Amino acid sequence: MRRLLYLLPIALLAALGIAFTVGLGRDPQKLPSVLLGKPAPSFALPSIDGSAGGFASTELKGKVSLINVWASWCPPCRVEHPILMDIAKSGIPIYGINYKDKPEDATRFLANLGNPYVGIGADRDGKVAIDFGVYGYPETFITDRDGIIRYKHVGPINKLDWERTLAPIVQELMRK
Repeated sequence: MRRLLYLLPIALLAALGIAFTVGLGRDPQKLPSVLLGKPAPSFALPSIDGSAGGFASTELKGKVSLINVWASWCPPCRVEHPILMDIAKSGIPIYGINYKDKPEDATRFLANLGNPYVGIGADRDGKVAIDFGVYGYPETFITDRDGIIRYKHVGPINKLDWERTLAPIVQELMRK
């Protein structure tokens, strides 16, 4: 019985070590989304500066689109921005969900770096991001012509991510 008491902490430590090893070996960008294969959540967001416009889920119908969740206070969003500008130049519609940002900061961010978005909605309370299951910034979703989410990318998109993963998915969806 005493021997079991000495072995119990060792067994618990070994189990904890295995759990950490498995968890750290996973790529957080490859976590699946429960929304894959389902319609994008229904929403209607106001514009970031209070003017007419904004972004609503109804705009996703009829075209393959990217939805990018971003914020001016997010350093990885700044890193990814030039890639988004390049993608937008290729004619692929990118919609922005500006997450919990100050209107003047979001407007300044786009004025300084350019605006790749065909529509932007201000998610000031973060409810739409929660509906999308966003847990890191930036995150980008690809939707098909029916507004169905087909892919989720966690973290900033870089050139390799675009060329090897996202662009082929977008091209395949456009052929359908």
